[in-house]
Amino acid sequence: VQLQASGGGLVQAGDSLRLSCTASKRTSSNNGMGWFRQAPGKEREFVAAINWRGGSPIYADSVKDRFTISRDNTKNMVYLQMSSLKVEDTAIYYCASARGAWGSTSGNAYAYWGQGTQVTVSS
Repeated sequence: VQLQASGGGLVQAGDSLRLSCTASKRTSSNNGMGWFRQAPGKEREFVAAINWRGGSPIYADSVKDRFTISRDNTKNMVYLQMSSLKVEDTAIYYCASARGAWGSTSGNAYAYWGQGTQVTVSS
């Protein structure tokens, strides 16, 4: 089971960025998927999640109306479209595969984690 996140980079506040997560077919098609992030000196926090069919998205309040999670099961891909980025969005972003078919705000609900991709937002 492998998850590979990509798409991070250095952007300015107000810019947009799209993160991608490639999942092995074994884990992706039947499982909820989520994005989490961890800023320096802070605990990992939930960002967004989606169910196995690409429905029922849930978002952290801090990113609601700015971020959009989506997935394409035909390509085993999950995306996080980030808009109106803020300096406080700076973090390492991780994608994760849930134990079940639904996404969750709890990290404990996820069985597999990919390596992170760094997002840095400058003012």
